[in-house]
Amino acid sequence: MNTSHVQEQPRSLDAWLSYLESIHTQEIDMGLDRTLKVAQTLKVLNPSTKVITVAGTNGKGSSVAMLDAILREAGYSTACFTSPHLVDYRERVLVNGLMLPEEAHCEAFSAVNLARDNTSLTYFEFGTLAALWLIKRSQVDVAILEIGLGGRLDAVNIVDSDLSIVTSIDIDHVGFLGDNREDIGFEKAGIYRAGKPAICGDPNPPQRLLEHAQNIGAQLLCVKQDYDVQHTAEGWDFKLCSARAKLSLAPLHGLPEPQLPLANALGVIAGLQHAGFNVSDAEIAAGLKIAAVAGRFEVWPGTPQIILDVAHNPHAARYLSKKLAELRTQSVNETKVIGVCGMLADKDIHATLAELTGVIDTWYFATLPGSRAAKAEQLISSLGVMGPTPQSFDSIEAAFIKAQHEAGPNDVIVCFGSFLTVAAIYAFKGRTIGG
Repeated sequence: MNTSHVQEQPRSLDAWLSYLESIHTQEIDMGLDRTLKVAQTLKVLNPSTKVITVAGTNGKGSSVAMLDAILREAGYSTACFTSPHLVDYRERVLVNGLMLPEEAHCEAFSAVNLARDNTSLTYFEFGTLAALWLIKRSQVDVAILEIGLGGRLDAVNIVDSDLSIVTSIDIDHVGFLGDNREDIGFEKAGIYRAGKPAICGDPNPPQRLLEHAQNIGAQLLCVKQDYDVQHTAEGWDFKLCSARAKLSLAPLHGLPEPQLPLANALGVIAGLQHAGFNVSDAEIAAGLKIAAVAGRFEVWPGTPQIILDVAHNPHAARYLSKKLAELRTQSVNETKVIGVCGMLADKDIHATLAELTGVIDTWYFATLPGSRAAKAEQLISSLGVMGPTPQSFDSIEAAFIKAQHEAGPNDVIVCFGSFLTVAAIYAFKGRTIGG
């Protein structure tokens, strides 16, 4: 083994992360061969007793959080791997809901660096392998792994799961996944496994997803076709819609409204039941009530009200628009909504902003840091609507300061467009996740 690349190993987490950014020329390099080779050396392909993988255009983080909360309510020990992080890299790996110390991450990176020999790994591939190493060492009952991009060729997909959930399918990452829902659906269906429980939470599943699941013999259940929601005076029910669903699912009644999107809760419940996890009705209800994710319609108390949302594609912006409209309807005072937005240039900017033109009154656009960022002027050009002239800023912080200065006590400032946008607000306000 050639160990020349590990002679001068970084000694801090920040140093390791800088090293990871420097060792592979491409930020995204689709394919599993390199990651699988290193994973076999590390012996991390079976990180825990049970494994759940979650893919989808939107709703992955929410689904992971709800799975984690319900399983821990039921007495399971858990580990979650998600990406990207907002404030602290350690957010990516949570064991029983808690971040691990920096030293643990450094140890994991060191193990991966030694095992990779001369194999080149991207930042995400390196981090995925380190996460699997940490999860295996934690000896938890269930590992819940979020797919970073797509599914079929994502580094997380080297692990065979006992349950696979695809939350939603829409246009995103066109350069890697395709420019239509059929191709994207096929890529996401790549996380399904032969003979294993599989869930599709998209109400209009692409035919290629359905065909792939059938071809490999996955035990697929779909929202609307096999299970659905029924609203009642007491809350909502999880109802069954097909004979095949009744073989592994059970109806639930009087469930509480979750903090996170209800559509994702349906897939989580169906998945846990379909895979045979021992969770009671009460534990499901309790988990749904407490599950939360930073940056997903996250409301900060005070006046003016501040809302953070990582929405960065049309599907997510549609949900954000719906929530903002509901908020305005519920307000007894006249409310102005000020949008602070920064986006990456490779996103569908025009379609994303179009979803929000009916609910945002004043627009403050900012240029995010990094080479992938869209310039504020590009965002203004993509908006293309009549009304108050949008303003451009060199940073999210500058746009946010202006928004706070202009907002009245009854107004709402919504900061969205990217994980980087939300992270910048967190950093500016000096807040930590959960703080």
